[in-house]
Parts: sequence; structure tokens; C-alpha cells
Amino acid sequence: MPHLKIRGMAKEPIIKNSKELIDGLTNIVKCDRTWFTIEHIETEYIFDGKIIDGYTFVELFWFERTPEVKKEVANFITKFIKNINGNKDCCVIFFPMKGENYCDNGEFF
Repeated sequence: MPHLKIRGMAKEPIIKNSKELIDGLTNIVKCDRTWFTIEHIETEYIFDGKIIDGYTFVELFWFERTPEVKKEVANFITKFIKNINGNKDCCVIFFPMKGENYCDNGEFF
């Protein structure tokens, strides 16, 4: 944990750059890189009866960090995604988790 869910962009750039993404986040968050997961969610945006290009969303599920770390993570992810996704807009949404709601192999944090 942290878990990143990315939608609204192609999967290939995420795969190709996943090591760099995790390395950068590890430096900011200061946790073991093996705790990170990245999930690509296939998305189609629909408007006025057509499939359209959509916004890139990165959802980050994590145990809350300081506001300074959160801002640094948001800036890093935004710049990183824009760089690998043709400078398209990017929204980062944080989902703070509590240990009592996170159970891994039967053990709560």
C-alpha cells in the first residue's frame, strides 16, 4: 500500500514508465517500493452519444501523510502523468485509509 488506480489513458505508457513512477513516489513517501501497486482501468468516456477523449484520473488509496507530502505526491504524479500522456490534463484524487479498515491476509493495520 499505496495503491494507484489510473484511468483515462493508454496502458502502455504506464507499463513502460512504472519503475520510474514507483521510484519517484518511494523517494517522497519513504516506504518500501514493494508496498506500491499500480492498476490500469480501461475507461471510455461518453458524451452526447459519442465516445470522446476523457480526463486522466489517478486515484491514490493510502494511509494519510502530512499535507506537505500529499502536495509533493500530487505534484509529482501530475507532472509524471502529463509527461508520459502527451501533456493532457490529469486529476489526482486521494482516498485516505485507516488501519482498522485495511485487512491484509487477515491482519488489520
